[in-house]
Amino acid sequence: MAIREILTVPDPRLKQVSKPVEGGVTDAHRALMDDMLETMYDAPGIGLAAIQIGVPLRIIVMDLAREDEEKAPRYFVNPEILETVEEKKPYEEGCLSVPDIFDEVERPIRCRLRYLDYHGNLAEEWAEDLYAVCIQHEIDHLKGTLFIDYLSRLKRDRAIEKVKKAKLRAIREDAN
Repeated sequence: MAIREILTVPDPRLKQVSKPVEGGVTDAHRALMDDMLETMYDAPGIGLAAIQIGVPLRIIVMDLAREDEEKAPRYFVNPEILETVEEKKPYEEGCLSVPDIFDEVERPIRCRLRYLDYHGNLAEEWAEDLYAVCIQHEIDHLKGTLFIDYLSRLKRDRAIEKVKKAKLRAIREDAN
């Protein structure tokens, strides 16, 4: 397992649409998911899409366990939302690809999804609350959409500028 670099805005690869995994889940896909999970834990975060580490495949990892709880990793290959409820709720979201930026996004409070798990088994279930928010957020990544795309143009542009400035500051500090 290896920790991979997480792409940050405005990297154009984050706007790329991810391709479906063909031919089932292989050992190479499982190795990728293991790297993604280690990368996500190291960041730290609760969800990560493969495109966030530069791999344009429809793969997501997630762990919603709190710090005081045992880790509970989840794996989603070729996830798709089959249905959502009409009721929506705003939730403050953040993203490893938009570090230190948080804002409210309104999403359906429940959604039904289908995916292949770590072993390639087909699963279908309803997601609610934080799970629903996180899976919708991560599936957006697979479509080339970031949570800041739901914000006003002004807020989105400010968020990108803030990330760019922080990145420049970090580069300067590393050089000294």
